[in-house]
Parts: sequence; C-alpha cells; structure tokens
Amino acid sequence: GELADTAACVVPLLEVFSYFLQAGRVDVGFLGAAQVDRHGNLNSTVIGPYDAPITRLPGAGGATEIAAHARQTFVMLKATPRSLAARLDFRTSAGFLDGHGARARTTMRGAGPRTVITDFGVLTPEPESEELQLTALYPGVTIEEARAAVGWPLRVATDVAAITPPDALE
Repeated sequence: GELADTAACVVPLLEVFSYFLQAGRVDVGFLGAAQVDRHGNLNSTVIGPYDAPITRLPGAGGATEIAAHARQTFVMLKATPRSLAARLDFRTSAGFLDGHGARARTTMRGAGPRTVITDFGVLTPEPESEELQLTALYPGVTIEEARAAVGWPLRVATDVAAITPPDALE
C-alpha cells in the first residue's frame, strides 16, 4: 500500500503478465542476475550443479517472461569474472541463446538484452554475432580493467564512448 499511494492504478501481478507483458505492451524490462554470459543469457537460479548447488538463488521471479516478452531488456550487475561468466551454471532467462540469430528463430517476441550495465561501463550486443561487447566506459576505467572483470575474451567496439559523469544537479 505504501508504494502505491500516488499510483494512477494498481494492477495485480497475474494481469501484469497476461495483459501487459505477454501481450507485448512492455517496452523495457529491467533485470538483474547472478550470472550473465557472452550472449546475454541470465542465471538467477543456482550457482554450481542444479542437483547439488553451491548456492541456491531466488529463481526467475518473472525474469524469464520479462526476457522473452519485453520489447527490450536492460540488465544490471556488478562485474566479476564469476558474474560475467564464460558459461552459466544454469540458464534461467534467454538472451540471444547461442547468438547468430538463434533468438530470432524462436517464438520469443522481445528483442533481447539491449544493454548490460556494469560498474565499469556498458556492454551491448554486436549485431551479427549477438555477443556482448564493450561500448562505453565510466571515467577512470580502462579497457584492460573491463576485460579483467569479464570471464570471456571481451570484444571491444571500434569506438568506445566515455560516459559523462553526472553533474551537481543530477
């Protein structure tokens, strides 16, 4: 109730999924994950083997449907070689699957992850391979530091943008 005091309307979760998300009416979904792989697939289920995990995580919580149906998704996470993993321990939500148009060959409506926002900068999918590449860095962060925070050989875009720090008002 406290969160909805100024809302124009409150919609039950079931209706959010059926009337909005699955109907293609959600433009952007924001997701987090324990692991993201080079093609933007997400793991929020287990670390380690599924039958005997090292850590059991909260699970999808709707992320699978958001990743499949939102017109685009933005993913946010703290970057480490374990979180930006060469191989997921479990695929909870689809990004670009194995890349090279694999997602487009499914029935998923959404376009997939458009941006992965990390604490070093921004990764976006390279159009043909659909592999995440470094496209922007925060001030003071080097490409080498970004590469060290990723568990696969990170591709770097031809032009890496510098993200402008917020001003005093922002």
